[in-house]
Amino acid sequence: MGKPKTKQRKKTNESSDEEEEEEVELPDPAEVTDAWSVKLPKFSKKDNPQGVLCESSFTAFFPQYREIYIRECWPLVKKTLGDLGVLAELDAREGVMHVKTTRKMWDPYVILKARDMINLLSRSVPFEQAARVLEDDMAAEVIKIKSYVRNKVRFCKRRSRLIGPNGATLKAIELLTDCYIQVQGKTVAVIGPHRGLKQVRKIVIDTMKNIHPVYNIKAMMIKRELAKDPNMKEEDWSRFLPKYVRNGKVKTKQKKKKVVIKEYTPFPPPMPERKIDKLMASGEFFLTSQEKQEKIQQERAERSVRSKERRAERMEALFTPPEEPVYPAKKKHKPEKINIEAFKKKVKKAQERRPAIIDNL
Repeated sequence: MGKPKTKQRKKTNESSDEEEEEEVELPDPAEVTDAWSVKLPKFSKKDNPQGVLCESSFTAFFPQYREIYIRECWPLVKKTLGDLGVLAELDAREGVMHVKTTRKMWDPYVILKARDMINLLSRSVPFEQAARVLEDDMAAEVIKIKSYVRNKVRFCKRRSRLIGPNGATLKAIELLTDCYIQVQGKTVAVIGPHRGLKQVRKIVIDTMKNIHPVYNIKAMMIKRELAKDPNMKEEDWSRFLPKYVRNGKVKTKQKKKKVVIKEYTPFPPPMPERKIDKLMASGEFFLTSQEKQEKIQQERAERSVRSKERRAERMEALFTPPEEPVYPAKKKHKPEKINIEAFKKKVKKAQERRPAIIDNL
């Protein structure tokens, strides 16, 4: 199977007008071991001189606090996208940014890159970083993190854990993945190569699921060192990677309570008694204000008497000696009485048997 060849124009240093065609050989797909290392040729205007026929447009809303910055950088956005054949429009009254294709656009995928660019500008990404999305080997993604945590306090703690003290954790992730990360509100905007986007997305989701980003950062550093050793390519790396163990206790399932089905009765339940009904039944409803006041004072006096009695009982209990335990007396051992007559009979039988034993010998 032959290797496909593509032509790419390259400007010389001697003259910008003179252009040379350089043949870039793509590797054979069967021989490729690492697809991330393969560099694709740049898509130029010569590859599609006719442009695009279908018209596409995208819209992005931006918050009010971003209006001042977007107004300042919009001439640069318009010029950058205009060089690629994309029309950019700003409606500050409605808070909307539009991008639209034109007949001068030759790269059909640039309109999607322009859509990602205005989305990043609305998510507080500076123009210098958002413009990197227009490169061929760069991509962007906006990760929504609010749906992973319901509690607002817990969400803020895990988001701050992703940033780290003074942004140290975020800087470490950027260095390992070659990506730019912007944490803003309920989203995380990421700009970088496709491989880095995949790694950042895993770290962000694991962090919001209560897995500290240090575990993933250590694993990435170990993998980078192991990849340098050619002898470790075909071996299993799982024994070198840190293992995350949850310390929390597993919640046991509670047994469901049995629902007791009551007998059906066509009659409604009795109406609960009102407070007035209870007062009328006890007779308090018909008392005058003076009689009510006297009754309250009488109840207070009775409660104070009962509390004094309980207090006196507790004080008396402190001065009463505890009851001493009574232990049972030990029984004395009495010697057994010897029956003399029975003993004499045993001795007599032994004397009678003695001559018989001597004869047998």
